[in-house]
Amino acid sequence: MELSRRTLTVYTLLAAVWALVLVWQAEEHYRFRTAAKADLSNRSRDIANTVSACIRGMRFRGAVLQERLEPVLNELVNGRSNAVVKPSEVTSIVLLNAAGERIAEAGRRLDLEQLDIVQQGEHWGQGSVVFVNLVDLGSTDQWEGGTNPTVVLPRLSEFTNTFPDSMRNRERREPGLDPPRHEGAPPEPGQARESSGNAGPPPEPRPREPGPRPRRPPWLRGLSESDYQALIQRRALHDLVLAMSVDSFHVASARDLWLRLIIVFLATVSAVGSGIAWRNLATSSDLQIRLVRASELNSHLKEMNLAAAGLAHETRNPLNIIRGLAQMISRRTDAPAEIQQKSREIINEADKVAAQLNEFINYSRPREVRRTVLELGSLINEVVRTLNYDLEEKQIKLEVAGEPLSIEADEQMLRQALFNLLLNAVQAVDTRGAIQVVSRRQGQSEAILEVRDDGPGVPEDRRTEIFKPYFTTNETGTGLGLAVVQQIVLAHGWEVECLANEPKGAVFRISHLKLKV
Repeated sequence: MELSRRTLTVYTLLAAVWALVLVWQAEEHYRFRTAAKADLSNRSRDIANTVSACIRGMRFRGAVLQERLEPVLNELVNGRSNAVVKPSEVTSIVLLNAAGERIAEAGRRLDLEQLDIVQQGEHWGQGSVVFVNLVDLGSTDQWEGGTNPTVVLPRLSEFTNTFPDSMRNRERREPGLDPPRHEGAPPEPGQARESSGNAGPPPEPRPREPGPRPRRPPWLRGLSESDYQALIQRRALHDLVLAMSVDSFHVASARDLWLRLIIVFLATVSAVGSGIAWRNLATSSDLQIRLVRASELNSHLKEMNLAAAGLAHETRNPLNIIRGLAQMISRRTDAPAEIQQKSREIINEADKVAAQLNEFINYSRPREVRRTVLELGSLINEVVRTLNYDLEEKQIKLEVAGEPLSIEADEQMLRQALFNLLLNAVQAVDTRGAIQVVSRRQGQSEAILEVRDDGPGVPEDRRTEIFKPYFTTNETGTGLGLAVVQQIVLAHGWEVECLANEPKGAVFRISHLKLKV
């Protein structure tokens, strides 16, 4: 039982260490994925800063030409001649106005409505991740105390179709000329000086509206205020949508997962190997302990055999003389009946002493095992036949059960051990009791032999002491029968134990019998 508890403790510790490694690797893989996502997010911020820097570099008085912006965006998507962006890393770049309308884009076209991008941040999908508004594209230069948002001017092919007539008339003029004045607008300073001689006094200037007024680029001064505000709302940059491929993230995550699985597999192999090694070590230790005990017991018995042989020699002769004289007296016809009765009692007591002396000599005899292949079932039946008289006298029902097995053992020793166990069971059960002999396999190479009875049983505190010499619960017993059984069992390297039999009685089990393979 102690060895089983120790083995269970070792297996529990191995399972706990394996589970700890499993949790550790799962946590490390989660950390790796989190770090990879953070790295991808940082890459997106770098690319967004690059887009913002490019826009600021191309901006002139708050305006950027779409013909110049889109090639730069395409270069960022393709990743050519750019140390910041790797090829196939960025799949789409979309610039939006405040209303969420597209102003400029490059790469694969994104379906913003299907993506349901209504909040800023990260939006992970199957093959890509979309980042919204990584930088503030609306912050621009300040002129005359106000801010001027960055406006992306449409292509020249769309320029005349998008702007009003006043802007088209200005585009037909020579470059560098002043824009036409609106009706009621104040004249330019040079024009006022040229017409001062021919016309009346110059008109008073229009009063300026309070508050800062954003300064327009020269080519937008021909627009009316409403058209200019509509242009700003429609073409002013506000949000940046960046779509990046997650293929590299999935490849790195899969590589790390395989690494974690390999570590878990190695931990599993180590745990299973350690468990098998411990089991073999425990089995070897158990066998070594049994062999040491058997060797010590055998050495002790050899010493006792010398003393027992001398004791038997010195005791048998006087005992035989006493028994012979008592027989002579009991057979005399002229002896009184009382003398004959006393003589028979002397003979009976002398026989008891002789029996005890024989059992003691048998117990003290060294056990030298000569193993042969035995049919266990045939041996059991032969021993049962020798006890038929005792079984019939007490009307005991004896049953032999189990499968036919061939074992390796010393035939005379095993016969004596089985005889002692069956005789002990016959003496323990009451009249019309029941005894059962069961043999069965224990694993692939071992067998178990059990002798069960429905007698009074053995108390739990005496189940280990019952195999000690001269310990008996039977008034007529010598206390050496089960001790001899233990000697034979230990000499073979087996184990014998006394267990409880349900609902009552005792079970004497001999285990680790070696099967003939």
